[in-house]
Amino acid sequence: MPTPPEAIVAGHLCLDVIPDLSATSAGQFQRSFAPGRLLEVGAAALSTGGAVSNVGLALHRLGVRTQLMGKIGRDLFGQAITQVVASFDPRLVEGMIVDDAAVSSYTVVINPPGIDRIFLHCPGANDTFGADDIRYDVLAGARIFHFGYPPLMRRMYEDGGSELVEIFRRAKATGVATCLDMALPDPGSAAGRADWQTILRATLPHVDIFLPSIEETLYALRRTTYDRLHQAAADHNITPLITPELLSDVSSELLALGVKVVGLKLGDRGLYLRTAGEAAWRDAGRGQPADLAAWAGKELWAPCFQVEVVGTTGSGDATIAGILASLLRGLSAEQAVTMAVAVGACNIEAADALSGIRSWEETQARVVGGWARHSMHLHAAGWHFDGQQDLWVGPAQSDPASPAPDV
Repeated sequence: MPTPPEAIVAGHLCLDVIPDLSATSAGQFQRSFAPGRLLEVGAAALSTGGAVSNVGLALHRLGVRTQLMGKIGRDLFGQAITQVVASFDPRLVEGMIVDDAAVSSYTVVINPPGIDRIFLHCPGANDTFGADDIRYDVLAGARIFHFGYPPLMRRMYEDGGSELVEIFRRAKATGVATCLDMALPDPGSAAGRADWQTILRATLPHVDIFLPSIEETLYALRRTTYDRLHQAAADHNITPLITPELLSDVSSELLALGVKVVGLKLGDRGLYLRTAGEAAWRDAGRGQPADLAAWAGKELWAPCFQVEVVGTTGSGDATIAGILASLLRGLSAEQAVTMAVAVGACNIEAADALSGIRSWEETQARVVGGWARHSMHLHAAGWHFDGQQDLWVGPAQSDPASPAPDV
């Protein structure tokens, strides 16, 4: 019998169509991108995008046996998605859902030099994805089930998020450890107007590992705080100020809802990790750490590694892959956050979501070889810097003395 996958990755999947605009200046693009005008461009690159592709293929590159459960149509774009994914390994597409009545999701990425990217997105089959599309019999043999980007999938936020809740309730019943990531919706869209606080409060009791960005979390749970921070940032042309106190407060709320691991992605400020006490881990399923003491009661902040930034597409998903691969390999929480930001750093050394991802062994060698991190200073009560591990340790940490990161 074939060896079952260690990780199942489901959720949003699309085909990215990326015309080459490198020979087009910003001024030329602005003059030509108008009704009735023709703009000559280079060849288009085709790549898969979305959480299923970004997290799933990154896990595959990191040596994790992975299966993807995205939904596509039986059309040319669907065939292209299948071919791209199968080029990494044909077994990755064995769980793909093909819907004869749906069109495959695609995004035209318009990325001229010197101008913010423009996305023309068709949600397609992602909007019809529901609880019955998951192969729970396959989940029963896996250790981790990861689902990504529900705000970009209509049935996940309709009817109070009942389909999303059902997916995680049924997944949890198979004994797999469950993991959820979010996306930031357009505030003016139906997804942006959905009651995400209610949806998450119903879903998170069935989620073991929650790995959104801090912006996605605040948008969903604390919209007033999100609006206030971003308005202040816009007024002063600065990055929104995220404090250790805010991270501790938000993570406490998430742990109280039943999550065992809260990982909040902070962009160029790294990764914040907070974990529940050992007793809470008892129902975390087959994906729980082999050594619960190495994950229980942690509060950590990992600064980013220094690299030349080429692109940030998929960097958050790469960070997620680093955390999940670390958990599956039996690493401690300290080692996991280090490897997570390392995989994320590798990602941004390339323009697309996958080209920068290295093997586990190559990434590991960079970390232990003295790869420098960005300096970061936290002036907050109870926090201290562990120079041996290059991590900040928070006041919620139940055991600040932890082993050196021999990853």
